[in-house]
Amino acid sequence: MKTMLLAVGGNSLIRAGEKGTIGEQRANAQRTAAQVVGLIRAGYRLVLTHGNGPQVGAELLRSERGASQVPGHPLDVCGASTQGEIGYLLQQSLHTELQQAGLHVSVTTVLTQSLVSREDPSMKHPTKPIGPFYSRADAEERHRLLGWEIVEDAARGYRRVVPSPDPIDIVEIEVIRDLVEQRVLVIACGGGGIPVVWKEGRLEGVEAVIDKDRASALLASRLGVDLFVISTDTDYVYLDHKKPTQHPLLRARAAELKEYAKAGHFPAGNMGPKIESVLRFLSHGGKQAIITSCENLCESVVGSGGPGSAGTHMFPDYDQVEIKLNKQSELPVGGC
Repeated sequence: MKTMLLAVGGNSLIRAGEKGTIGEQRANAQRTAAQVVGLIRAGYRLVLTHGNGPQVGAELLRSERGASQVPGHPLDVCGASTQGEIGYLLQQSLHTELQQAGLHVSVTTVLTQSLVSREDPSMKHPTKPIGPFYSRADAEERHRLLGWEIVEDAARGYRRVVPSPDPIDIVEIEVIRDLVEQRVLVIACGGGGIPVVWKEGRLEGVEAVIDKDRASALLASRLGVDLFVISTDTDYVYLDHKKPTQHPLLRARAAELKEYAKAGHFPAGNMGPKIESVLRFLSHGGKQAIITSCENLCESVVGSGGPGSAGTHMFPDYDQVEIKLNKQSELPVGGC
């Protein structure tokens, strides 16, 4: 069986226009689980990662508003809480879909810590907005009392910003690898993992947020998976995004992706981090990556109309003929 790391986008649990109730998230998790079961049928062993942006923002807000009655939680603990929350919803949905499909696959969530460096430049220059918007007076009070770094969003108010350092290792990597080898479907690195540093011989959580796709690329490389897939809210990566000349990118090599990135096709707040993560995976021995929507996962990986009939497929800098041969020879037998 071939291995795949699937990075599940935030829209897979909370879709545009939704409030993020548990009922909504459970229904969306079920939709994602159905696609995952199709990929298992196609012959893949899977590792799932996921985002947690809306959930961790809500957890922070609950913690802050309840601080007058119970102790509040720091950001790393809020991240750990949401890993468990989302892992539970995904596990339950996967168990249901697997049972209905007659597949006997064990599923587990690994509470994952991502190691970062105290010397990472972002630790001194936080830029990642988190949590709710505040008035100027409330923001200044939190800066004074809590030491928060605050930035202004001219249209909506003020928000807290925290560092977003690069993950350099996965603390639970050996556990995750052992589980994958035992054919367990593993959910790991939720929200990019809980950011931790080594301090005086012990691990310590830090007030930071790790990009989910960067952590996923690191985990995919460490595990040596055959395929790295990012599920997002678009069917393809697009060139000339939101311009009259916009068109989908169907296939690309790493060198081409770098040229497109230099030309400004992948904005930092949109596709930029995902392409960067794909390039990291490919540069560390990765064979293939795909970016597509949740609805098109099976079609992208297997393709009912032929190999790779949906999604953007990305490869290292092999010769084009070699890419084609590798693509055809590496497809597992079966279909979604």
